[in-house]
Amino acid sequence: MIKIVNAESLQDRTIRLEFSDGTTGDYDLQPLIARGTEMVKPLEDNAFFQGFFLELGALCWPNGFELSGRGIQRRLREQGKLRPLDQVA
Repeated sequence: MIKIVNAESLQDRTIRLEFSDGTTGDYDLQPLIARGTEMVKPLEDNAFFQGFFLELGALCWPNGFELSGRGIQRRLREQGKLRPLDQVA
């Protein structure tokens, strides 16, 4: 099971994530937030967005919204944005 082991906020709505298998990638949540669904609407507020935390290897927010490490990693791989942690510039 792939878990997120570290998360760091970058600019805008992008979070740099490190995964339990030694890979990393920068995940842009803006396209997800743009959908405007009930669960992601609070993420439009920067203070709320910055309140993310990791729980059991998932990326979570206080309103109960969470994203699995496996799902995020798969999307990053499909976008060509996943790389080994030792190749981070």
